[in-house]
Amino acid sequence: MNHKITAIIKKDIGSITSNKRMFTTLLVVPIVLTIFLPTIFILVLHFVPAEGQSLLKLLKMLPIYVQSGNSLHGFIELLLNYILPVFFLMIPIMASSVMAASSFVGEKEKRTLETLLYCPLSLKSIFRSKVAAAFLLSMFVSSISFAAMLTVVEIETYVITGSFVIPHPKWLLVMLLVSPAISLIAITLTVRVSAKAQSVEDAQQRAVFLLMPLLLLMIGQFTGILFINTWILLLLGTFCSLLAALLLKKCIGSFKYETLLK
Repeated sequence: MNHKITAIIKKDIGSITSNKRMFTTLLVVPIVLTIFLPTIFILVLHFVPAEGQSLLKLLKMLPIYVQSGNSLHGFIELLLNYILPVFFLMIPIMASSVMAASSFVGEKEKRTLETLLYCPLSLKSIFRSKVAAAFLLSMFVSSISFAAMLTVVEIETYVITGSFVIPHPKWLLVMLLVSPAISLIAITLTVRVSAKAQSVEDAQQRAVFLLMPLLLLMIGQFTGILFINTWILLLLGTFCSLLAALLLKKCIGSFKYETLLK
């Protein structure tokens, strides 16, 4: 990678990690979604087992091997393998929007946009650098969140039930295909919006709308209307990957100096 592009990526990541407000925002939501919510869910099922009766309908929709044995263990497996994966489609969007939304509009607010445009890189390379910086940070947050979630859930499951819960292989599709593809789509669109926005808050508010389809998907998961299986994830990941590539190519091709200087 060109060292000039690397320098921009490092600068953008450094500007986020050094900003306590943005960095806190970047970490709080993943921690709540992947550690606090699963912990509360598991503890409620353990100490108030009557609450788990409402989930029996969902549990009966799962494969036989999940339904058999300890019902609490089955509920935890339902949580880990059928509900939590949706969170890892949301986390990359939320994490990337924090950084991507401030990419160009942040330069405007800090009055460093002109300096950036004078650097010995084409506008397309600058756009790619902004996308790459947000993507790397998004994937880092997602990976750390997954490791923390899995560790906490496994420890709590072992303490409560005396056994571990086995992650489904579809987690590989979530973390290696679907999540990166959705993240790249969100980042590309958000960076594009950031170039036109007048403030960071304006760009972030527009980026929130990208979460709406995933919120509907999450509702489907909790109500049992739709369970994401391996084939759905594979199709979703393939479609999103193609869409991400097309969007990135189109946005880079249509990105002009006039867009930034409005």
